[in-house]
Amino acid sequence: MDDADRERGDGGPASAGGRRRGLDRRRLLKTTAGGAAGLSMAGCLGTAGSIVGSDDVEPVTIGVLAPDPGSDSTGRAIVRGARIAVDELNNSGGILGRDVELVVGDTNASPLEARRQYQRLILEEGADVTVGVSTSEALVPLLEDIAEQETVHLTVGSATTTASQKVTDSYDDYKYHFRPGPVNGTNLAQAQIDFLTEMGGDIGWDSIAVLAEDYAWTEGLWRFYQSQLPETDIDVELWRRYPPATDDFSDIYTEVEEANADAAFISTAHTGTAALKDWRPEERDFAFGGIHVPMQSPSYYELTDGACEYAIGYASATPTASLTSETQDFVSKYQAENNGNSPVYTGYIAFDAVKVFADAADRGDTLDSEELIDPLEATNFTGTTGIIEFHGPEHEHAHDVIYGKENVHPVYFQWQENDDGDGVQEVIWPEEHAADDAEYVTPDWL
Repeated sequence: MDDADRERGDGGPASAGGRRRGLDRRRLLKTTAGGAAGLSMAGCLGTAGSIVGSDDVEPVTIGVLAPDPGSDSTGRAIVRGARIAVDELNNSGGILGRDVELVVGDTNASPLEARRQYQRLILEEGADVTVGVSTSEALVPLLEDIAEQETVHLTVGSATTTASQKVTDSYDDYKYHFRPGPVNGTNLAQAQIDFLTEMGGDIGWDSIAVLAEDYAWTEGLWRFYQSQLPETDIDVELWRRYPPATDDFSDIYTEVEEANADAAFISTAHTGTAALKDWRPEERDFAFGGIHVPMQSPSYYELTDGACEYAIGYASATPTASLTSETQDFVSKYQAENNGNSPVYTGYIAFDAVKVFADAADRGDTLDSEELIDPLEATNFTGTTGIIEFHGPEHEHAHDVIYGKENVHPVYFQWQENDDGDGVQEVIWPEEHAADDAEYVTPDWL
């Protein structure tokens, strides 16, 4: 049975219109199932879903939005990470003394389906909070539904700065949106600049070709690269934002070689495997790395028959790095529950998102979204990816997780082959998270 099947999952069409206020229809029917006596008490509720003086207390419902959790690694990790957090909460008394349940909506990585599933989770399942989504293409239109339903949402996976900009520009409408990870597109770009500035000379990347797939999530990255890279000592020999449908990189890579760039510095999520397979097996005359979402999978070396060897990748966390005291404990639980498989980045962040919500609910002594805004804004939580704090309402990236070495700071790794012939994500930056004696290995054909 797949992970998604273990949770309460996809249902029928969502109800149209309306806002979730107090009891949703499902909970009202449940609490009034006793008849007229129950109905007469409907207005005497102490906590949403419970009747004063009754032992029948509704669980706290976590709505999870994930793309194709039965087959997509990022969607699957969202569900698994959130489920581990829910299990931990239930083992330690739940949230505000109430049990916690998980309800899953499969977005199919589609903006329309994401909105349909969101409405179902809120209006039919009575979700107290939603976490997930993953892709920026699905998140941006969903922001209007989040504003309409006035229910806290914690984004996992999407890096677009559009979400935080909406919170900044129209706070009262969009204040329900928070992003515990990953860091947003601007901060993603800053992390790349920081890596190149600190490590470029050491690994021989004095000149680069900047490549990025033409999707919404790279828009902020691209603007930041163009404004900041010229201020560094790294020479940019080629700029290329390539079409979303690109599956053959031969011509692009010929341009990179003709430009004499030391490395192709890429930002890719949807086209990453095609980009990789046109580099390593062909032994193109440059190094390769950057933000490469598929390469973050701990099983990617095996999946590509070693084609990712020598490639450099960025990740919110890896199975071998201890970013905080919580990282390795989560990895161990994840592996124990999933046949030894390790999480991809969305698993860490989904786990943190559920825990951040629970922490805010406990500090604020409430599940009401309106009343949760202040405790969420005051969050200082040790997660698996770092110390999670959010930018305030006046910041240009309102409600986004703060990037920095004292907060959430991603790592760079290189796929290397160990003595047993297995691929390992060897962290090479920042230095404090690199394994002993870990260093960059130049591709053997260069």
